[in-house]
Amino acid sequence: MGALSVGLAAIAVGIALRQVDRWWFSPARGRHTPDSLRAVMTLQRERLNDVTPVFLLLGQWLQLAGWCAVAVHGGPWGCTAAALAGAVTFRHLQETSHFAVHGVLARSGRLNTLLAEAAVHIPLGFVPVSVRRRRHVREHHPNATLAGVDPNLAELHAAGLRPGATTARYLLGTVHPLTPAGAYGTLRGLAALRREPGSGKPRAVGPLVVTTAFAVFFGWEAAVFAFVLPRLLLYPQLAWMSLLVEHRWFDPERAAGPPVTVEAGRCLRLYPRNALLALLARGTWLPYGDLYHFAHSAHPAVRWNYLPALERSLHGPAYRPHALLLGDSAVLRRHRRALASASGARADPTAPAQL
Repeated sequence: MGALSVGLAAIAVGIALRQVDRWWFSPARGRHTPDSLRAVMTLQRERLNDVTPVFLLLGQWLQLAGWCAVAVHGGPWGCTAAALAGAVTFRHLQETSHFAVHGVLARSGRLNTLLAEAAVHIPLGFVPVSVRRRRHVREHHPNATLAGVDPNLAELHAAGLRPGATTARYLLGTVHPLTPAGAYGTLRGLAALRREPGSGKPRAVGPLVVTTAFAVFFGWEAAVFAFVLPRLLLYPQLAWMSLLVEHRWFDPERAAGPPVTVEAGRCLRLYPRNALLALLARGTWLPYGDLYHFAHSAHPAVRWNYLPALERSLHGPAYRPHALLLGDSAVLRRHRRALASASGARADPTAPAQL
């Protein structure tokens, strides 16, 4: 069997390993009707374990190893495919660790942290899980879309997505990680890992170790196209696209009440009727429940396997765009109109805001 065939076989085995966790947590397995939050949480508590998440993460890395072989032995098309697959793999790993941060990847709290650190944060050069938990769980979730409080909104503002932005500045902001400023920010973030207390130096060399290992065991093509290029440019752009479609960042409806009511006014639901685009998004840039961000925002302790079922029992959100870019209701067009409206309102405080 040739090296390319071995790589493709590794990808297939990696996909199969990931299905172990999917099958174990599947709401379709067994006689269950997860049609309410209580039913979902009962089923989730029964099935949380410390074994299947290991298979899930092993499968992701085995797939990436397979794509390394494709990059080395597949020619230019193999390098291209490996770069895209690497970016998608890193998005999957990011979202997997996201649920570890929420404490629902595995049953053990310590294992959640260990898996997230060992399989995602250290090799990819992310901040410590404790820092991620503070920023995401404590600062972002209760304060989503609130200027001056939400760290995610601050990232968007720093990229130029703020009232008063010109059309050109707005367009650049939507692809910020691919711009020189965005790429520099990614590199600066990796370099800043050295200053993290406790594990700064080992954490900073994590991506260097992975890059070296890929180059030694597979070849320079694997290091460049399956790791460096996706990690520095392609994956950050996919993560940025995900951030853009999580909330109505610039025109949320403020509402008081239970979490479902609050989140219905500041979340959105992309591709509500286009099953093909929804399936593509779930497999690539909005994996592991990221397409169901409203349900996740309303109930952050629910594992991704049960978010589709939970979403069906919730009311909202009102904004359910059919596209990211094209069409009057597209997310990026609405964001642009909202920023223009906010800019006009600042210029003329007596004028009513328009969408």
